[in-house]
Amino acid sequence: MSENLKTIKELADELGITKQTVQYHIKNLPSKIRNKNSRGAILLTKEEQNFIKSRVNKQSDREQSDREQSDREQSDREQSDREQSDREQSDREQSDREQSDREQSDREQSDREQSDREQSDREQFYLEKIKIQEEQIEDFKEQRIELREQVKHLGVLLDQQQRLALQDKKLLEEYKAENDSLKALKIPAEGSQAEQPGNQPQAELEALKSEIKALNDKIKGQEELNNQVSKKWYQFWK
Repeated sequence: MSENLKTIKELADELGITKQTVQYHIKNLPSKIRNKNSRGAILLTKEEQNFIKSRVNKQSDREQSDREQSDREQSDREQSDREQSDREQSDREQSDREQSDREQSDREQSDREQSDREQSDREQFYLEKIKIQEEQIEDFKEQRIELREQVKHLGVLLDQQQRLALQDKKLLEEYKAENDSLKALKIPAEGSQAEQPGNQPQAELEALKSEIKALNDKIKGQEELNNQVSKKWYQFWK
């Protein structure tokens, strides 16, 4: 066999492609006349081989170019995806930082407002406490004035009571002196009224006894009243 002639399988093995690919390109050969060997296999001349090689190379170049284009597009897509992912990540981080800053700001604002409310409540509490204390002081002043008036009034009453006590004492002494003088009178015994001259009638004697009893009751009542007054003053100043 001439070295310039090759079968489909030989050319396919040389180019590293399948026989079906070589047969596909054979259909596009300008000449439709084919050489065959003794077994009926198609033999390709040098020109036909070069034509098929050219087409295979062009196709390979196109495929290579397509692969490179696809690789570039894939790389571009990946780069774009990475950039997009980076932007989204950066946006998320920025959003997270802004959210965190807002939350921190809100917490600080809430803490300040809470602190202001507590401060205001404390100030209000102290103001109310001062107001209550001022009112209590005014009440104490009024009570002190009232107590002074009461003490002054009680002093007047005490003076009056002392004068009354002196008067009562003087009257008691007079009553006792009169009682003693009455007791000193000689009362005649019963049954001897007719024998003694100048004796008094029985009715006058009974009246004298009643007067003595009344004076004794009055003296006793006055003493009890003085004792009660003395106890009241003692309880007041205790």
